[in-house]
Amino acid sequence: MLGAIIGDIVGSRFEWDNIKIKEFDFLTFRCEFTDDSVMTLAIAGAILEAGNNYDKLSGLAVKYMREVGRSYPNCGYGGMFRQWKIASDGVCRAETPDDAGAEKSDRCNCGRPNRP
Repeated sequence: MLGAIIGDIVGSRFEWDNIKIKEFDFLTFRCEFTDDSVMTLAIAGAILEAGNNYDKLSGLAVKYMREVGRSYPNCGYGGMFRQWKIASDGVCRAETPDDAGAEKSDRCNCGRPNRP
């Protein structure tokens, strides 16, 4: 899990660019966590709470993905997922396809949790 999050942060500045270089600064001011890190932590929470009761894992994954995703609403989620995580009934009613440009601009506030 730690490796996935580090990889997400390091690679975040390349997410929408087709970069194939092998030499680059590991961390820069442009690096930030994204929706991938947030959802990795959400699934980890679900796994920890489920323990050995795998029958609960699916429901807990949904619960944690929504709770954690709502706390960090602007991390680059796709449009359909963004709608699903805020829908109270679990049904996504988004009509438009994901827009990579919009997702990219969403990430600028990722590190700031949505607090009341």
